[in-house]
Amino acid sequence: METQVLNSTEYRNLPLSLLNVSKTNPRRTFDEVALKELAESIRAQGILSPLLVRPLTENGFEIIFGERRYRAAQLAEQDSVPVRIKQMTDAEALEAQLVENLIRTEIHPMEEAQGFRALLNLEEPKYSIEQIAAKVGKSPAFVASRLKLTDLIPAVVEAFYAGEIGVGHSLLLAKLPADQQEQALSACFKEVYNGGAKPAQVLLPVRNLQFWIDSNILLVLKDAPFNKRDAQLVPAAGSCADCPKRTGHNKLLFGDDLGRQGDRCTDPTCYQAKVQAHIALTIAAKPELVQISTAYGSQKEGSPVLPRNKYTAIREQQPKSKDEAKRPEFKVCKFTTDAIIIEGSDVGTIHKVCANVSCQVHHPKRQTSRNDDKEKAEREKQRKEQAIANATGLRVLAAVSAVVPVRLLKRDLLFVIEKLISFMEEQRLETLARQHGIRQKRDDGEMGKTLAAYIRRADEGTLSRLLVETSILLAASRSNPATILRDAASIYKVDTEAITLKVKQEFAAKEKTKKSPPSIAKTAKKAA
Repeated sequence: METQVLNSTEYRNLPLSLLNVSKTNPRRTFDEVALKELAESIRAQGILSPLLVRPLTENGFEIIFGERRYRAAQLAEQDSVPVRIKQMTDAEALEAQLVENLIRTEIHPMEEAQGFRALLNLEEPKYSIEQIAAKVGKSPAFVASRLKLTDLIPAVVEAFYAGEIGVGHSLLLAKLPADQQEQALSACFKEVYNGGAKPAQVLLPVRNLQFWIDSNILLVLKDAPFNKRDAQLVPAAGSCADCPKRTGHNKLLFGDDLGRQGDRCTDPTCYQAKVQAHIALTIAAKPELVQISTAYGSQKEGSPVLPRNKYTAIREQQPKSKDEAKRPEFKVCKFTTDAIIIEGSDVGTIHKVCANVSCQVHHPKRQTSRNDDKEKAEREKQRKEQAIANATGLRVLAAVSAVVPVRLLKRDLLFVIEKLISFMEEQRLETLARQHGIRQKRDDGEMGKTLAAYIRRADEGTLSRLLVETSILLAASRSNPATILRDAASIYKVDTEAITLKVKQEFAAKEKTKKSPPSIAKTAKKAA
């Protein structure tokens, strides 16, 4: 059969035996069910849109795009297919098949990412992210996030293709260094026991993975103790300002809630290396610095680092009350000196401490009293009884914990909430009741009964919210309420500044209404 191409572009029917699939086609997966449906359509109506091919040899052609129609034609047992033959260079062929495949909605995001990467790597014509976005009708941010998928490790790519994780999980994992991705992949799932020999893995929502990454990997750069612009602190890492692993470095990639919270480091290993280098330089410059640990536990013998019980940290903030001012941590003595934290929390930061054991302000000597044998025996007896009670309590708690399911049932939620509520004051109970629309006059504990009845009728979602609210209110009654709410807001990503601003505006509007003349206030009220 004559296969010579007479023009630069021509249309004809070609036997399937002369067609070859392209090795550079970004599409790697083909849905079998969809292919069978297309094959049935081809049997009934034929191929309505020609395949684009280019001549490779005298008797062979490469499919630029249309491989899906080619495969369906094979299933439909067709002898030939309509094609459009065009003379194309390798670069032109790659560009054409990438653009054609990337504008199709059924392509897998991973194939889409590899296609974008292939376009970006072309020598001629040269593409930018913005040009690719315009070519395929997507935003630059979309193209940038898809390109990041090519940084996924093989284990994550395999899970993505297998449908074990979604595109949202994959995009979050792709933002992490390769050595962090496998651990983060495990955090996408939880194990659930359904009576079988092995637990089943359940995929968690994307927000759970986001929270895990935020809590375990990302580090707030504004809190770093070292100079972020010092390129010589760890020469191999360079400056944080120019580091591509910093979230603020790529606004297209990190233009989400996480990015707006401030610059974060996505490489804990590099971050810790800079912290340790900063500590070494600081101690070398100031050998007199006291080295302390904020972690619990004792230090090894001969270690220069002082444990928590060997120093008193001096607080920088002013005491809020006279009683607080009497506490040792708010006082300064002649032995107060600078100390650097070597391990624990806030590593690398400088604080004021008193580490002199002879200081009567921060390390007062305890008065010893003379005890006879009877008192010693009584104390020993009480100690043993307390030890037995503690050991028994721990074992009972462990036994209870062992039978608690991974996902708390309504029975478990009810038990925890009812126990917590039994410790709450009447005023806190009323606050909790108002939060859920329960209003009742105060009447010797009736509010507690009404709230208990409401809890028993509530569904699991309401009980989960009640558990968090009860914990916050109970903790606030025993500590600083502002601190408790701030911690809760930080964990659940609540914008407290926006809420505070809105409340202030509402109060200001009420005050303005009160101060205005009656006629104006009445008009404003009617307008509202």
